[in-house]
Amino acid sequence: MNTEMEALEKNKTWELVALQDAKKSVGCKWLFSVKYKVDGTFERYKARLVPKGFTQTYGIDYSENFGPMAKMNTFQVILSLATNYEWELQQFDMKVAFLHGDLEEEIYMEIPSGYGKKVADNFVCRLKRHYMG
Repeated sequence: MNTEMEALEKNKTWELVALQDAKKSVGCKWLFSVKYKVDGTFERYKARLVPKGFTQTYGIDYSENFGPMAKMNTFQVILSLATNYEWELQQFDMKVAFLHGDLEEEIYMEIPSGYGKKVADNFVCRLKRHYMG
């Protein structure tokens, strides 16, 4: 959890602001998983912090739902090109990845429990325009 919070802060994912009366915030939750090595042995625990976007209402809180993703056929094309042109490929494991997209709406998220700096009760995290969770 500390690694995830450090990465979120390093990438300036949000800023702490006072929540205005006309605005509402969404909660957040931790997703936990266990990562294993190729041979099936334990590697590490992984934690991700995600906003509870499912609490928003289409047409009121947002007007479009889109998340940029790499598709399988993109990987297949890259592998085909690498094979045909004899390119060298390398693999690496990323601890944290951020999908960048444009947020048109202002999204406010509650401060993760146990990680809030000493701020007033009405403070929340205003997600930056480039954050896609």
